[in-house]
Amino acid sequence: EGQLVESGGGLVQAGGSLRLSCAASGFTFDEHAMGWFRQAPGKEREEVSCVGRSRSAGSTYYADSVKGRFTISSDNAKNTIFLQMNSLKPEDTAVYYCVASYGSNSCIGYDYWGQGTQVTVSS
Repeated sequence: EGQLVESGGGLVQAGGSLRLSCAASGFTFDEHAMGWFRQAPGKEREEVSCVGRSRSAGSTYYADSVKGRFTISSDNAKNTIFLQMNSLKPEDTAVYYCVASYGSNSCIGYDYWGQGTQVTVSS
């Protein structure tokens, strides 16, 4: 059974940085697009970033709200992806979820979903 375990969330002041990690197990990592969604209280779930199964720069996606501030990366040897979040804003406050989507370059229609890690940005 596939599993995703996120870590790295926490409380940070506006303008600060955090690095989220997501360790995958139980499925073929490099056959899945990997990415991050987030959900704030009272808001819909939002796709933040995704990297396709090729892990190439051309297969990455960023929501407009995080472009230029967030960077997704992958360590295939460790079955782990990362989300480097810089210049954090209070509106980035949410629970961040790692997802995996089989056989595509899109994270929509994911097959696996982590338990989430809380990111809180204070003003």
